[in-house]
Amino acid sequence: MANVVTITGVKKLYKMGSEIVAALNGVDLKIDSGEFVALMGPSGSGKSTLMNILGCLDRPTEGSYKLLGKEVSHLSDDELAAIRNKTIGFIFQNFNLLPKLTSLENVALPSVYAGLKTAERLSLARDALKKVSLEDRAEHLPSELSGGQRQRVAIARAIAMKPAIIMADEPTGNLDTKSTGEIMEIFRDLHKDGSTIILVTHEPDIAQAADRQILVRDGKIEKDILKNSAEKIDVI
Repeated sequence: MANVVTITGVKKLYKMGSEIVAALNGVDLKIDSGEFVALMGPSGSGKSTLMNILGCLDRPTEGSYKLLGKEVSHLSDDELAAIRNKTIGFIFQNFNLLPKLTSLENVALPSVYAGLKTAERLSLARDALKKVSLEDRAEHLPSELSGGQRQRVAIARAIAMKPAIIMADEPTGNLDTKSTGEIMEIFRDLHKDGSTIILVTHEPDIAQAADRQILVRDGKIEKDILKNSAEKIDVI
């Protein structure tokens, strides 16, 4: 399988007073097409910083980041924004839906920024809503949906443009047990269909859905284990 993500020697340094603090301190990572990866780590571990770099929301201070074989570590903000729109589908803990837009309109939003025509935008959005079993809620506003339904709309929005990577940041953090199970089943189905998924979580039970678990601690990758391994990650 081809590498989707290749990170080499990545550091992220911040100046705090007279000190230089390394949020990431020499990270090497490869993620192949079709992998389902859980990215884990306690607060302050560098997990969020790594997620931001992987999602092209931030740039490393040092090192190389190749996304689909293209070096992106030194691109401008506008160039990174274009890559995010075309390549990465984001799912957040708080859904981030626009309250005055319907489910269909929220899902179609990324394709608006991509410059697609209305008919194509709506077709892609309807297909995405169907994949998360919410086609019957296409005209509902977020306020008319349950938390689990809102997250399914957010997933539909993330997958509508068929991104190379689906990046989910604590996607079940605000959900009850039943909705969490439904959301994780959607992720498993997306993975079976060949999607590359990077799931950021602090919950070991959620991470078990992934084929690979990566623990970040003190700015470095401390463990990188496959699901079939007998070893389990302790995040705390």
